[in-house]
Amino acid sequence: MAIHQNEERGPETQPAGRGTEPLTEQVEYRFPGRRVFVTGGARGIGRSIVEAFCRAGARVAFCDIDTVKGARTAAETGARFAEVDVCNGEALEDCIAELFEAWGDLDVIINNVGISRFSPLVETSVEEFDRILATNLRPAFITSRALARHRTAHPQANRYGRIINIASTRYLMSEPGSEGYAASKGGIRSLTHALALSLAPLHVTVNSIAPGWIEHANYEGLRPEDHAQHPSGRVGRPEDIARLCLFLCAEANDFIDGENITVDGGMTRKMIYVE
Repeated sequence: MAIHQNEERGPETQPAGRGTEPLTEQVEYRFPGRRVFVTGGARGIGRSIVEAFCRAGARVAFCDIDTVKGARTAAETGARFAEVDVCNGEALEDCIAELFEAWGDLDVIINNVGISRFSPLVETSVEEFDRILATNLRPAFITSRALARHRTAHPQANRYGRIINIASTRYLMSEPGSEGYAASKGGIRSLTHALALSLAPLHVTVNSIAPGWIEHANYEGLRPEDHAQHPSGRVGRPEDIARLCLFLCAEANDFIDGENITVDGGMTRKMIYVE
């Protein structure tokens, strides 16, 4: 089963206007030597995050269940790739333990992995509901706990740490058949502010990002009305999320903690009643 990124639906062109500048032409963030781990980093939002931190000089590792796309992303970015099904908690813990052994610590963890499975409520099995939670929610707990245990067991002078959890606007708005996905993303939102308090003594901030429509597979195929319905005038791209991750991980931004930031072109602030 391929791991699909959150509220994305899939290249590199878009309507002229805001947000059209390449990522490298935006405000430059540098993270030389920072140790970054990304779950679900082979494609879409996850790959864009991996690329952004590699460009910024960080040491980056990521896991994914898709070995083909994972190997390609690793080869093209220089990041370290591990094949991991995040539903297997022991496998995820082993992956992080290997990074602690190799790098000594982790500075940044970005919990991005997620699947979206929509089905009629009456047809959704408990097993499928649990599978979504095990993929979208539980890994964020496992990775955060691993960092907490490591830093508690190895007190050191590292007073820098960032965890970013990728949620979705589905945590506050839904459609029929999205119970598992909505529950998992709502859980991410609540887990984030709980983790922020638990990890504060270890100098780790924890925030979440809630993407709206992020297209990574067929941007050119979008209709004019797809863009026009957004107050921003366009559908989002994976780079929009990667830019915010860079911002939140800047060393000076340690006063942002326990927050959720929505990145959806203004859609959740738009009145949608039929006129």
